[in-house]
Amino acid sequence: MGTFSVDVEIGDPEGREFVVVNALVDTGATYTALPESLLQGLGVLPRTSRRFRLADGRVMRLPLGATVMRLAEEEMPVPVIFAPEDASPLLGATALEAFSLMADPNEGRLVPVDALL
Repeated sequence: MGTFSVDVEIGDPEGREFVVVNALVDTGATYTALPESLLQGLGVLPRTSRRFRLADGRVMRLPLGATVMRLAEEEMPVPVIFAPEDASPLLGATALEAFSLMADPNEGRLVPVDALL
């Protein structure tokens, strides 16, 4: 469930051009979801599509690709969903795990954690 927002830098697949996006931290979401037009503008292409169950119970098939993200002074490749234009950007659990971060909803911030193997 989303609890607070953070600014993240979303980059093109080569990590040369970045834009700042304010995304809701949603630990209930597996993937990071960003508007399709933003991803297309950065040259991110869908690699596959997957079925996703939305918070309201609907099931949708959405394109899935990969991009480079900067967060907490690090840069990592992360999978992203090409979301409809009216959807709010979400920072999901997969991206948090890649950066070894967890949500602290009481403080409204991301905190580093030891990575799990």
